[in-house]
Amino acid sequence: MSIQTTFEFPPEILYAICAQVYTAGLPSSESSLDPIIPSNGVPTGHPSSVPPASWSEADSRHTLANCCMVNHGWYEAAKPWLWHRLEVRLPRTWLALVDQIAWNYEEESVDNVMDVTIKAATNVAIASAASEVEKEEARRLEESLFINTQFDLPEDAISPDLLSPIPSRNPSPRRLRPKSKSPARWKIVRSISDAFQTAMDQHAPGMYVPSPNDPRPGRYVRHLDFNHFRTIGMRRSVEEGVNSRFVTGDRVQAVLKELPNLLAFGATEYMDGALTLPVLNELFLRGAPSGERGRQTRGRCLMDVNDTEEEERERRRECKDLEAVDFTGCISAVFVNAFSEFVSTHLLAPEAESSGEEDEESRRSRAARAALHFEPVSFPGMKRLGLRGVKSILPRYLGPFLLAFSHLTHLDLSGTRVTSEILDSLAASPTLQLKSLAMARCIKLTSESIRNFLVDSPVTSQLTELNLYGDQTYVSPLTEDDLRAIVTEAPAFTNGELVYLDMSSAPFTKEILAAAKPFPKLRSLGLSHIPDLELKAITAFVKSKATNVEVLTLINTSPELDRAPPRQASMSLHADIIRPLCTPPFTFSISAAAVPKPAPTRLRVIELSKTMLSNLGSGAGSWRIVRSKGGRGWYVDTASSWVAAEGGPVLRRDLGLDHPFRVEMEKLSDANGNVSSGVGWHARKMEVSFHFL
Repeated sequence: MSIQTTFEFPPEILYAICAQVYTAGLPSSESSLDPIIPSNGVPTGHPSSVPPASWSEADSRHTLANCCMVNHGWYEAAKPWLWHRLEVRLPRTWLALVDQIAWNYEEESVDNVMDVTIKAATNVAIASAASEVEKEEARRLEESLFINTQFDLPEDAISPDLLSPIPSRNPSPRRLRPKSKSPARWKIVRSISDAFQTAMDQHAPGMYVPSPNDPRPGRYVRHLDFNHFRTIGMRRSVEEGVNSRFVTGDRVQAVLKELPNLLAFGATEYMDGALTLPVLNELFLRGAPSGERGRQTRGRCLMDVNDTEEEERERRRECKDLEAVDFTGCISAVFVNAFSEFVSTHLLAPEAESSGEEDEESRRSRAARAALHFEPVSFPGMKRLGLRGVKSILPRYLGPFLLAFSHLTHLDLSGTRVTSEILDSLAASPTLQLKSLAMARCIKLTSESIRNFLVDSPVTSQLTELNLYGDQTYVSPLTEDDLRAIVTEAPAFTNGELVYLDMSSAPFTKEILAAAKPFPKLRSLGLSHIPDLELKAITAFVKSKATNVEVLTLINTSPELDRAPPRQASMSLHADIIRPLCTPPFTFSISAAAVPKPAPTRLRVIELSKTMLSNLGSGAGSWRIVRSKGGRGWYVDTASSWVAAEGGPVLRRDLGLDHPFRVEMEKLSDANGNVSSGVGWHARKMEVSFHFL
């Protein structure tokens, strides 16, 4: 007869296991640059294409969901990681998310939540008690902590001194007020838990009471993303699209109120009508910024206990600072008006009101005194900011907004109205230290301002990613003299730390490329829309200065490609680019097996124009054409990829026809653009919020 025993792991071990499962689905810091393909095995190092460097997000979430079904202990350990990152893709998914996180005051009143929370805290305390005396003490505390909506205590209640210190009582705004129009559930639960712990410390010193369980999962959410949200294909009329929106400002605000630990937020043009002023306040005025007023505050000593604005500020102060925000493509009138009002309220000094009888000198004096007492809001916790395509924001509002972020590391200003004056102000920041910068197609910038920002400012001295993309519509404003100065003098170009660089439409010449310093870490290079640059000059530069480049863009570059006859253009590409850069040198030996020599460079992906891709037909050898969902196309060596090996990943150029990577690349080539949005190389959009845990 055998006795079956069950061993239970401690909660900390289960939580650590689930954390590893979640982390397995995050992209590695060093990417293989290739789309993720399904493959078995564990990578031995990074970068790695086969097997992939990380699980897919679907595999990670599916594993965590299975962990929740094991038992209650596994459920409690996996639940926080399932809610860690939320990506809203469909309208019904968003509505279900609102039901799970937001607090419906009509269905569940504040009094009910407080009663349930007090009872839950009592049950937790009783379960943690070691003796009957402590359990009885917890039951008596439940009776004394029963609070109605007016906070009237029963006659046998314990002394208020045990619940809170004297400075924290009425009329302090830190006291929990159930009469608030929109309290946060997590705030009520935390306040009651703190009060219960304080009372237990008085009656049973040393006894720890865990926080009561809150069924709402908002406290677990760190990342909320709408970047892939779409309503296309739902067969809704124009009237329904205008009057019955799924993502509204009230819903977004209600959800954000219940996310005290939110670190990253991503929006899109399909829901920017919900980015109202209250939503922007919820996003930016949390954590450290909530302690600042953005208004004239000196001389104000007394605060109204029933001040709703002060209550909101009190709640936001206990939230974590937001670290990443992505507003790519947000151009709706609702967002633009809310953005302008937010900047005017919190970042611009108020204009002094004056009567018509005042002269100009008196008005200026009044305005100067008002500006002296103004305290602008700052956002020291923000690290990544994406404003790509936000072209409707005027410079007078964009400038103060950018200057309020003093510790940014990633900044995307592509397609905005950023001016030379704003760039000069950013260059003078003593705390700004950018790692990634994108200023593609910024029509208001001058060549001199870009040169000064890259050459003279320490803000850009540690860049690893730089995007100054321009095309035939918005040509780069750089002149040859300023471009030469940037290439030869800018710290980011001379220290060899650049990994991604796009200088498309810049006036490069053979002499400027020859004068450039080596780029030992550069992996992705954009040289598109330079019609007069010869292919041999590009080949010489990559072969001698950037041998580790794997992706090269040549859209509408060189007179030997797009402007040449189809047959001649195809031959020039293979003879001047592919053969000298991608083909290993020939070796021959009759005595022993000779070790094949590597190719001169790591180039394996070339982006070309649609016309040039059509001239290539179906490709040559292992080179195939892969088209993206958005119309871009690449000439890809399907036999080259990063492959896991014993000593670490290696770049192989001899993959067999049956290799998983080559098979998947052949499938992508045959799809002719009918692929997912994640297929492609050399992305021009900066991923601002994807790498946050």
